[in-house]
Parts: sequence; C-alpha cells; structure tokens
Amino acid sequence: MTRIVPLGQARELPLWRRPVTLLFLMAIAMPLSFATWSALLNNFVIEAAQFDGSDIGWLHTVREIPGFLAIGVILVLLLMREQVLALLALTLLGVATALTAWFPSMGGLLIVTLLSSIGFHYYETVNQSLQLQWLPKDRAPQMLGWLLAAASGATLIAYVAIVMTWEAFDLSYNFVYMVSGGLTLVITLYCALAFPQFESPNPQRKSFVLRRRYWLYYALQFMSGARRQIFVVFAGFMMVERFGFAVHEVTALYLINLCANMALAPMLGKAVHRFGERRVLLFEYAGLVLVFLAYGGLYWFHWGVVLASVLYVIDHIFFALALALKTYFQKIADPGDIAPTAAVAFTINHIAAVFLPFALGYLWMISPGAVFGLAAGMALVSLSLALMIPRHPSPGYETIFSPRLPPQPAE
Repeated sequence: MTRIVPLGQARELPLWRRPVTLLFLMAIAMPLSFATWSALLNNFVIEAAQFDGSDIGWLHTVREIPGFLAIGVILVLLLMREQVLALLALTLLGVATALTAWFPSMGGLLIVTLLSSIGFHYYETVNQSLQLQWLPKDRAPQMLGWLLAAASGATLIAYVAIVMTWEAFDLSYNFVYMVSGGLTLVITLYCALAFPQFESPNPQRKSFVLRRRYWLYYALQFMSGARRQIFVVFAGFMMVERFGFAVHEVTALYLINLCANMALAPMLGKAVHRFGERRVLLFEYAGLVLVFLAYGGLYWFHWGVVLASVLYVIDHIFFALALALKTYFQKIADPGDIAPTAAVAFTINHIAAVFLPFALGYLWMISPGAVFGLAAGMALVSLSLALMIPRHPSPGYETIFSPRLPPQPAE
C-alpha cells in the first residue's frame, strides 16, 4: 500500500483495486467483529460477569469514551493518511474482539471494550470521511445504501453461523469471538497489501474545524447520538433481561434485522436520492417517536414478546435512514472540511453517549419505561430540527433560515 494513486486515475485500475472495492471490503470487515461482539455481549456479561442494568450502563459509557475523543483523529492524520488509519483501527478492533472472552470480569471487560471501541470509533470516523470524499454526490445515497447492504450481508453470514452452530456444537464465547476477530484481521491484511493509497483531489484540513453554518448538522448529530444510545444499550438488554432471550434467539432477531437491511438499504438510498434528506429524516424521526413510545408500552401495559421483537426490527430499519444525514452534510460542506468535520461530528455525536448509559442505567433499575419515554422525547426534538433542513441544501443554504446564495468559500 505504498503506491499513491490520484483518485481521478483510480478508474484505470482493475475493479478489485479501486476505491469503491476497498470501501466494500472495509464495510464487510468491521461488522464481522463489532456485530458479533454486540450479539453475544448481553448474554456474555450476564452469564460470565453477572451484570445488572447499572453495570451494562457503565460498560457502554466506557465504550463511548473513544467516540467522544474522535476529534483526536485530526492529530493522528498529521502522522498518517486516512486510509492507513482506517486499516490500523480495524486491526485494533479485530484483536480486541478476539480477546474479549479472556476477561470475564467487570475490570477486564472495561479494558478490552475500551480498546475495541478505539478501533471501532476511529475507523468509523475515517471511513465516513473516505466515503464522502470518494463517492460522487450524485451517486452517494445509492452507494451508501449498497455499502450498508454489504455490511449487513457479511454480518448475516456470521449470525447464521452462530444460530446454526451455537447449540449444535456447544460453542463457547471464546471460540466465536476469536473467529470473528480473526476474520476481520484477515480482510484488513488483504486490504493493506492489495490496494494502493488513494489521493483525494481535495486536500483535507489537518486542523480543528467548527463552522457556524454547520450548526444544524451538529445539532442533528448530537440528538442522534443521544437517542441511539438508548437503542444500543437498552433495547437489546431488554430482550435478554425481560423476555429471557438466549444467545441463538438474540442472534436470530439480529438476523431478521440484517435481512431487512440487505433488502431495504439500497431502496433507502434511492429514497434519499428521490425525496431528499429533509423528507427522509422527517419520516425517520416521526417513526422513532412512535417506536420508542411503544417500547415504553411494553412496561406500562405489559405487552408481549412478539410486539417487542417487531419493534426491535422496525427500530433498526429506521436507524438505517441515518445515511441521509451523511449526504446532507456532503451537500453543504466545503470539500476540504470533510475529514476534520467528520471527527468533530463524531465527537458531538458521542457527547451524550459518555454520560447517558450509566445515568440511564440507574433510571432503568427504577423505571425501564421512563428510559424509552425519554428516547421518544429525543426523537421529537430531532423531528423539530429536521424541519429546518432545506429541500435542496447546498453551501450557503444549509437551513431554511439561510438566504439562498451562490456557494461561499470556506470561512
């Protein structure tokens, strides 16, 4: 990966060495570790470390600290290219995932989770930047949909393997974590050896970028991070704690999510292209308000496991529409702002993630329904913010309150 190829010349390379192929391979490598870790986590921490709601909240708080510190990516990029950092981050994620079951205690899990989270969050930050730089604006929504479908397909294979073999072969947590982390490492090594380094035509600023005209994007990122924490931390935990789901049952539920994503993600990308970011995000946030209120109803009205499972799948599908937030930023951003703003936005996205999991962990022990009621309120705030997105956003026309001017130079 020492050869440098300008992005404009990459189309002359064979298909298996082009930037879009690298994006697809990385999209496959990451969830093999992260999604497997997530699928087994709730059962593993309850069985091996006797976690309660407070413990899982603290674990996810530690997991989100690297996301809050994602702004440090800007400093790392002074030393290496984004492409190199993405592969190094994937390597750390794979190694940490492989070693997870070696530390079945609160202290051990906090350390290994922190390491895997550094890999995951730094990869996600850089990957988002690479996607927006390497994908043309007119094709970005559709390609992001296909990338999401590819990631779902890779995870589907992993989950099918777990469902089919977990009980049949009496698999251990250690074996599954080692295999999933190892596969991520194999794909990452191939990416490092097979692809040249691609040079974007728009050099990225290696400095802190916080622009007033991006304020709506920042606000939407903050609310997205706060709202998503409740889903990531407590929705899956609920399925195990309240309804007694076993490993293969949780994984089967994830399989349904993956199949839905594989089928719908390309169509969701087309929907963003056809209807625009404003309408798609309004649909997402309105749907999430209803979903989170229904989650609360599981506790307030003692609704059953079938409805809980249906809500979990619908919830997951709605979150896939978040790709519209990426393309909204791509349309309003100065080309040189993409990398530093991706880091800043990732940090903003994780501000609430640092304190919400442990704080809501205590609330969960008192009233789980109140946790989901709070999430519905957050989705309602996001809905209000999305109303401020223009039908056709562009530089200088970032919100409905901005005068529609020709594109302005960077501040």
